[in-house]
Amino acid sequence: MKNLNKKVKEKIENFFDWIKGAELIELKTCDTNEDPVRPELDVKFRTEYGRKIYGVKYQKEICAIMCFGFTNDIPKTVEELDLMTKDAHLQSTLRDQNTGKIAIAYTVWSKKKGGGKLIVKEVFKKIKQSNHLNRLVTLSPLTEMARNFHLRNGAFELQINEKTQNFEYKI
Repeated sequence: MKNLNKKVKEKIENFFDWIKGAELIELKTCDTNEDPVRPELDVKFRTEYGRKIYGVKYQKEICAIMCFGFTNDIPKTVEELDLMTKDAHLQSTLRDQNTGKIAIAYTVWSKKKGGGKLIVKEVFKKIKQSNHLNRLVTLSPLTEMARNFHLRNGAFELQINEKTQNFEYKI
């Protein structure tokens, strides 16, 4: 019993060590084949027209990834996200402003236990510090797994669409 308690304690300490040492970084690329949510979206899609890829890095390893589009409205499909990010990008260029007021997270995945929750928390902090973003909304697949993940991490259900669902994290 004493050995079991010691092993559990070590696992917990190791888990928190990696979380404390992790940092949020912007990525230029990612392996889209690793994406369990939207592997069909290539790197070009993920990085053009006001879209970004963020990762949680720990000891030179990317442990979690989240992809965003910046819009002024809430998309119900990836096609709407594509159009809305292009529109927000064009509007911001014409007005010499930052792109879009709403960060739309359209995919998130983790390679390390706790990475998904950590990247949501770190992105949330980054958006709160932003001077132009006022909302964090998801464009999630219509699955129970996505629903449970976002509700468990503090989001509320915004709307259910034909093939997707939107959750919002209060800023």
